[in-house]
Amino acid sequence: MRKLTIGDKTIQDDGDCFVIAEIGHNHQGNLETAKEMFKVAKECGADAVKLQKRDNRKLYTEAAYQKPYDNPNSYGETYGEHREFLEFEWPEYTELKTYAEELGLVMFATAFDFASADFIGKMELPAFKVASGDLKNIPLLKHIAQFQKPMILSTGGGTMEDVRRAHDAIMPINPQLCILQCTAGYPAAFDELNLSVITTFRERFPNCVVGLSSHDNGIAMALAAYMLGARVVEKHFTLNHTWKGTDHAFSLEPIGFRKMVRDLERVKVAIGDGVKRVYESEVNPMIKMGKKIVAARDLPQGHAIRMEDLAIKCPGDGLPPYEVDKVLGRTTVKAVAVDEDITFEVLNGAQKSAAGDAS
Repeated sequence: MRKLTIGDKTIQDDGDCFVIAEIGHNHQGNLETAKEMFKVAKECGADAVKLQKRDNRKLYTEAAYQKPYDNPNSYGETYGEHREFLEFEWPEYTELKTYAEELGLVMFATAFDFASADFIGKMELPAFKVASGDLKNIPLLKHIAQFQKPMILSTGGGTMEDVRRAHDAIMPINPQLCILQCTAGYPAAFDELNLSVITTFRERFPNCVVGLSSHDNGIAMALAAYMLGARVVEKHFTLNHTWKGTDHAFSLEPIGFRKMVRDLERVKVAIGDGVKRVYESEVNPMIKMGKKIVAARDLPQGHAIRMEDLAIKCPGDGLPPYEVDKVLGRTTVKAVAVDEDITFEVLNGAQKSAAGDAS
């Protein structure tokens, strides 16, 4: 059975959905904001919070690092300055890790490069996230796999061949792999989410937990994903849509995140076990709405029952309509008034031809 354990959380097909609040850099480079986001995410029911770690000098070319970055979401004159402003280092990660543990949250991070993977490994975070941009980065995937920690792999912008290649590179080193269907649009259009890929992943990778990294606006797709077999859902999280930063606009605010977690809990219970049964809560409504067989008119004793002698009426507290064939042709052993229940007790035990009765 597919199973993955992250921190004290076990993820498997018959379990709850593991919900990740993707903080990313929505903390805007502010430690106290990050802590507040952790606290609110926990209150909303998140199982985990996730950050992003980059060694910007090693990750970007010099040209990319020095490229002017003049837009309303910028925190620096160049893209490198912007990224450095948002980056947390060892002291911040240490404080946030301690705080997450106090809250009972799993905290981990996306490693965007080798140095960041080593940082996360040294920090002893319980899992690694790999972004869609590194789906084809086999050297990095193998490097992360060697830490022998659970890996959650997003697959946006990739083909099934890309996913298979990544899977085959990771699994011989570290079988603790979760594969997320993901569309790398920000936000992702609903007609590009392709949630059916979740089913495909479950069929192609039977030993891997499967989930959804959802960049859409809304909460409904997480529920559909769970029904298709996703047991990990990652959603971007913010405290305010209007804050400065590119990810805030499509991130869930607390009210939306709380509703998503609530509905995921409900759908898990609502799926049930597949056995059709009658519940106690249904008994009275079904008596009220159900039907029974009654006399359509006053019937004398000794009358052979024909279809026109019968009516089917509410409430359903008598002989159910499916028993009508067992009633036709029998004779009454006593007079039956209009609307009175037709029961086997008011009929004789033998069925006769209803057509032969001239009454």
